[in-house]
Amino acid sequence: MSLAKKALEQGEGILRLTPTWVPRSFCVPGRRIKLHPDDYYSLGGERGGIDERWFSSTTPAENGPLTSKNEGLSHVAYEDGGKTELFLLKDAIDELGGKIIGDRLWNKYKSWPMYSKFFDNMGPLPHHIHPSDEFGKLTGQNGKPEAYYFPPQVNNHGGDFPYTFFGIAPGTSKETILECLKNFNKGDNKITNYSQAFKLQPGTGWNVPPGMLHAPGSLCTYEPQKASDIFAMYQSLVNEAIIPDELLWNATPKDRWGDYDLLVEMIDWELNVNPNIMDNHYMEPIPVEDREKMNAAGYDDKWICYRSHDYSAKELTVFPGQTVTIKDSAAYGMIMMQGYGKMNDWDIETPALIRFGQLTHDEYFVSEDAAKAGVKITNHSKTDPIVMLKHFGPNNPDLKVVE
Repeated sequence: MSLAKKALEQGEGILRLTPTWVPRSFCVPGRRIKLHPDDYYSLGGERGGIDERWFSSTTPAENGPLTSKNEGLSHVAYEDGGKTELFLLKDAIDELGGKIIGDRLWNKYKSWPMYSKFFDNMGPLPHHIHPSDEFGKLTGQNGKPEAYYFPPQVNNHGGDFPYTFFGIAPGTSKETILECLKNFNKGDNKITNYSQAFKLQPGTGWNVPPGMLHAPGSLCTYEPQKASDIFAMYQSLVNEAIIPDELLWNATPKDRWGDYDLLVEMIDWELNVNPNIMDNHYMEPIPVEDREKMNAAGYDDKWICYRSHDYSAKELTVFPGQTVTIKDSAAYGMIMMQGYGKMNDWDIETPALIRFGQLTHDEYFVSEDAAKAGVKITNHSKTDPIVMLKHFGPNNPDLKVVE
């Protein structure tokens, strides 16, 4: 029997995952993702600081020529007889398909088509774009929509700039943005002069479709997204740091580097100049069911990402001392944010500090069969709630998408 089959059988449909740390050379870590202070540069100074932790990922990170083997890919931890063996979640899904992610997703995608992550930067990111599938195929990649949620548990401070620029100010011409892009190598190309910023609030979120310019602020962010790492940086100077020219062309075929018109074409213009960006993309949590009914049963369950067909996410809270059984109609990954207890036969706990390479009991992948059967969660604390975030793949049967 393969390791994947053994692990799925041992976990009764639930796989234990290991922490997946990802550096970004253009970022300064915000140091809120519980990695040990000595370990943020474990991959070497030239790689930049670790400011991301990826969840339920079968998507490799695109970090240039220095990218390490399997960077960005989640591993499953299988323990037997005192020995722990690790293997890729991607390999397990490739082998077992619908037994893990369900036939609905496997038959359509032949893969797990999303992942989530913590993004934790001390300052803002440059104004950038994730192209659509139409433009992603130029470099053999998928386009990427993504969503943001700002968990209170990892936002004890807001960083240097807790505001995010979204879109392009109404009335701005394409020629103006084209000129900004042509000025990329002249210092500050001033592209955010033609955008608008919104203050970020813990416990809320945003949805960001492909083709939308955005400059994420400095809150630690939980980001469900389509399975892709495609991006292009359109802002040349952030916090007095110059953005390398190659990141402007990161989503462009080499033979079209220098084609600024293509960069403008990647912008979904109507989406970006929409004067009602907040109305169409901001998200506050929505109860999954009647709150009084849920609270009486010992828990609270909320949709936190619900504006996309490509992914969705929930925040589940189990009250102190309570045991609940939660059913979902789709497979999901999960990450613990607070508390400790049991999930079926698995220990679940929220570490305060994690060393690079250390295994944890805070991240799991729940197969569709296990999700449908119901996951029993017991909170062993008398005072502290269990809080977990759950990320789902496309077209969640339980969700009515809010457009």
